[in-house]
Amino acid sequence: MKHDTSIQPDLPAYARIRQMNRGSYDEDLAFQILDRALIGHIGFISDNRPMVMPMVYGREGHTLYIHGASTTRIIKAQETGAPVTMTVTLLDGLVVARAAFHLSMNYRCAIVHGTARKILDVDEKEKAMALITDHMLPGRWAESRPMLEKELKATGILALEIEHVATKVRNGQPIDDKEDLDLDIWAGVIPLANGLGEPFPASDMRAGTAVPSSVRSAKQKFG
Repeated sequence: MKHDTSIQPDLPAYARIRQMNRGSYDEDLAFQILDRALIGHIGFISDNRPMVMPMVYGREGHTLYIHGASTTRIIKAQETGAPVTMTVTLLDGLVVARAAFHLSMNYRCAIVHGTARKILDVDEKEKAMALITDHMLPGRWAESRPMLEKELKATGILALEIEHVATKVRNGQPIDDKEDLDLDIWAGVIPLANGLGEPFPASDMRAGTAVPSSVRSAKQKFG
């Protein structure tokens, strides 16, 4: 039997969806959104202040690996593990209503709650960096030269163990008030095109170097 993702499970207050008309606890959908996006916004506490940072990441099962410099606050703040929240949003279109009050967007959003820890083990860090790299450009890790010891040292990686996920999705037409439907004002949806453009080579690259398969794979993944 398919699990009813609209049913609110026994969750802590911070992980509960307040309005279920566009929300769900569909883990499969949340993972699809996470795997499709390139940037996540991580919320955490630093010096008793809320902070939000854009970070690149990669997912393996119920663990998100998050990339940053070893000296940044978010990396240094998670030495012993700390609660964080991460959101990812994919924009699909502008929803234009007759009334500005009803202007909206079509979107898919995943919200992750969990505990983040700084990765100290060198092997786990390298594995995580490969995962993050291949999330952006599938197969790029194998195409790249091996990392130098100083590069590993300068890189900080967080492992975010996913404890709770939720989604919020809007997909559809504008919702205008009934009394506005006869107004001579345009309404509809303007799709947003999400994809990768044509690559152009670095100015210092050797002539004749072929575009690698990882770039083609990325264009297919995010096209």
